[in-house]
Amino acid sequence: MTTYAKAGAILLLIALAVGALFGAYHHGLSVKDAEWKGKWEARDALDIAAKLANETAERAKEQARQQSINKAIQNGQQRIDEAIADAAAARASADGLRGAADNLAARLATSDASGHSCTAAASQAAARAAMVLADVLKRADQRAGDLAEVADQARARGVICEQVYEGVR
Repeated sequence: MTTYAKAGAILLLIALAVGALFGAYHHGLSVKDAEWKGKWEARDALDIAAKLANETAERAKEQARQQSINKAIQNGQQRIDEAIADAAAARASADGLRGAADNLAARLATSDASGHSCTAAASQAAARAAMVLADVLKRADQRAGDLAEVADQARARGVICEQVYEGVR
């Protein structure tokens, strides 16, 4: 055997050893890559499951809040309807009071004081004063009824807002 043949055989053995070492290294790398890939996939699956569980819990909370809001709105609307009905009843009652004031003013205007002219003039002045007072009473009563209706509705709306806020908080 010649030196070239020996050198070629040694180089061939070295190349085979280097190839075997590279193959072992590459195999170890692919095994580790597969192991890490499995771990990452398991972690990703756990993340997805946790995300779904969190979304489900948050959705349930949001639905509970919305139901609380809907109930508060429904209750508030009932209060507003009651306030409107109360205002209508008060308006009907006030109409009776205004009618009585009108009747009184009409009676005073048509009553005539017989006898002395001073008494007649005083009676007419008293009738005019009674008519003015009746008109003032009617206007004040009307305005008070309007303000009471607005105040009742505003309070009912405020209670609705408060309940909705508590439901969201």
